[in-house]
Amino acid sequence: MEYIIFAIAMAVLVLLFMFKEVISFKKSEKIFIEKLYKEYGVLPPKEYKPGQLEIISHYFEKHKDGFQIDDITWNDLNLDEVFKKMNYTHSAAGEEYLYYLLRMPCMEEAELLKREKIIDFFSSHPDERVAYQLIYSKLGKTGKYSIYDYLDYLDGLGSRSNLQHYLALFLLIISIAVMFVNIPFGLVAFGIIMIYNNVSYFKVKNEIDPYITSFAYIFRLLTAVRKLQEHKTKVLEEEFKLLKKCSSSMNGFKTGSFLLMSNGRMSGSGNPLDILFDFIRMGFHLDLIKFNQMLSEVRKHISDIDSMITTVGKIEAMIAVGAYRASLAQYCVPAFSKEMEIYAAGMYHPLLENPVKNNFSTQSSVLITGSNASGKSTFLKTVALNSIFAQTIHTCLADQYNGSLFRVISSMSLRDDVQGGESYYMVEIRALKRIMDVIKEEGKPVLCFVDEVLRGTNTVERIAASTQILKKMSVQNCLCFAATHDIELTYLLEQIYDNYHFSEEIEGNDIYFTYKIISGRAQTRNAIKLLGIMGFSTEIIDVAETMAGNFLKTGTWQMLD
Repeated sequence: MEYIIFAIAMAVLVLLFMFKEVISFKKSEKIFIEKLYKEYGVLPPKEYKPGQLEIISHYFEKHKDGFQIDDITWNDLNLDEVFKKMNYTHSAAGEEYLYYLLRMPCMEEAELLKREKIIDFFSSHPDERVAYQLIYSKLGKTGKYSIYDYLDYLDGLGSRSNLQHYLALFLLIISIAVMFVNIPFGLVAFGIIMIYNNVSYFKVKNEIDPYITSFAYIFRLLTAVRKLQEHKTKVLEEEFKLLKKCSSSMNGFKTGSFLLMSNGRMSGSGNPLDILFDFIRMGFHLDLIKFNQMLSEVRKHISDIDSMITTVGKIEAMIAVGAYRASLAQYCVPAFSKEMEIYAAGMYHPLLENPVKNNFSTQSSVLITGSNASGKSTFLKTVALNSIFAQTIHTCLADQYNGSLFRVISSMSLRDDVQGGESYYMVEIRALKRIMDVIKEEGKPVLCFVDEVLRGTNTVERIAASTQILKKMSVQNCLCFAATHDIELTYLLEQIYDNYHFSEEIEGNDIYFTYKIISGRAQTRNAIKLLGIMGFSTEIIDVAETMAGNFLKTGTWQMLD
């Protein structure tokens, strides 16, 4: 009788524990859903650990095809920080696809219009958006590795057989059967076999544990696909056909997967039922047998898994773009022109808290002059980023944007390669050469950005070489935006480059930058005046101004006394 009461008490405790867990889960889910409605367009706080963005890039690394934003351009434009600003995703699939999207400008307007339909649908249908975001939150992240790292690691397991596990299972069943004939002998046999099975179990389990994470994510992916199919929409008709086809091929993977991955086991909840089931796994090797079966299924259907990750990731990336739009004070959907041109009204930079908007229009290459800190580099980056945004997230930070479909490349924020032993000049000419190589390739027009051409060498050779390089960059299939301090270039290249500049105003000991782009070359030289504002002695300022004035008149430098 006591055993029955104890058993009932234990059962009640387990049920109470499970009930408490369900109530807690439902409460947290309700809070999360309310937050998704109320804080649409508010970027949730995310901590990016060292190396995490490199991990996020692994989907892109696996799917490079055609023109892409290369590492130099990506770093020039600080696109890591831009990505963080628009990363409203909840799953690894969505996060990695959004990164991929920014690095692969689309060259087909039809594809961009498809993206726009998805973005617009979720932006205007909050109930559907929240339902999808809830599913993606349950799909979640993969931990410290990309899902593609885990899939690659599976190759390291080689071929695996279940023979030893079937033998362990068979011997255990035989020992149980023997108990019905000879209890003492059967119990001894059962105990010996259980000890052997437990020892061999942990040896194999330690080997496969790192790989179970990938299976867990694939399992959650299949669950997410099933849940998404309960919320089908016409705008995603093609995507759902592909998801249905790919997920159907994985039935063998899903069947019996609970043997390897129960919810409690994967979350480490400490549920008594899961603890009991763990003992059963140890003795019967059920999860090890299932692991090998699932491994075989994954290897057979790796392309289907990839297609599901891509499709699911793409949908969430479009939802994230809609949330990013909601965070912006102003944006527009770009229009595309057959002509090689850029027109923008009220264009601004995504990383500035209080950006100055600029209007700009050109069908020619552009040379920009002006003093340091006047806004030249920021303007170049603003044009480059908006061009990339137009062809990736189909969203421009402007009142209006119209341009061609471009291959965007830059040489702006370069540094000495200390470890490689290369000077700044060598790094710079390599970066410029790669731009020249892209211009020679067939494809859409090139939109290139160069900040301070050949700043790593002397004035005479810099001006001579820069003139020829910029001339070559302004060819039939390229628009070049270049910033320079060398006013001489504005005269040497005025037949093929439109001249623009940024200016500043100096009042007493203060300097004011307007950050507004102005037609024509810079007419003032304020570098020496800025030394005075920063506190350099009047002796240095006066003599320097006299020397500069004499050089402008005579073309020669006065010898020092």
